[in-house]
Order: sequence, then structure tokens, then C-alpha cells
Amino acid sequence: MTKRVLILCTGNSCRSQMAEYLWNRLGGGDWQADSAGSRPAGYVHPLAIEAMAELGEDLSAAHSKHLDRFLDQRVDLVVTVCDSAKESCPALPNAKKSVHWPFPDPAEATGTDEEKMAVFREVRDQIQARIEQFLHESNSSK
Repeated sequence: MTKRVLILCTGNSCRSQMAEYLWNRLGGGDWQADSAGSRPAGYVHPLAIEAMAELGEDLSAAHSKHLDRFLDQRVDLVVTVCDSAKESCPALPNAKKSVHWPFPDPAEATGTDEEKMAVFREVRDQIQARIEQFLHESNSSK
């Protein structure tokens, strides 16, 4: 049976969106990933879309979603990717396990467009490495 992961971040515009798409690709069909936010921004950050396009992932049609739509759904794993979401998100009653993986908010990057883009790439790569590590560990424990 496919496992479900819900990735939470306050705005659901950068980190959780990138994580959703990465997890769906890296999970190889064993996982279904969704993302949501406690206070959805209403958009996906253009630099997150650009950073993921570099990996062949098209986030152009993605949109931020409120976590309320997932409250009554079965979820095997909840991953919070920002400290604010960890503190402000309610416990999901149908979640089997929750973990907290804080990543810096790339939307707070300053500088030139290229400097900002470098931060998005760095956070994207950190998220990918953490997901790969988790999937490797969970496959090793089977």
C-alpha cells in the first residue's frame, strides 16, 4: 500500500512545495506526498518554481493549500519544514508519525536575483538530501 506524507510549512509557498514534488519523485511510487500550510500564501514562489525546473520538475501549476483539507485524511507521516509550522499546526489526528526537519526560508534571501536563486538551490538540495536519507533509512529497516 502506498504511504502518505504531508509536508507542512506556514505559507506552503517554497520549502513544502519543493519537498512535495521531490518526495513524489524520489519515493518511486511507494509514497504519495502532499503539502499544505497553516497560513497559505496563495501562490508558489517564482524562485521555487525556477529551482525545481532545474531538476525537471514543473511547479508552474502548483498552488498553496490549507492544512485543514487534510485533517480527516489518513497520513502515515507529517513533516514540518519550518519552526513556525511546527508550533502553529494542530496535531493531525490521523497521522501515524510526525517529524520536524527545519530548513531556512529561502523567501527571506536578500541580494541580487542570482544570490537569492543560490539560496533556493541550496535549500532545495538540503530538502532533497534529507528525503533521500529518510527513504534510504526506511527502506533499510524493512
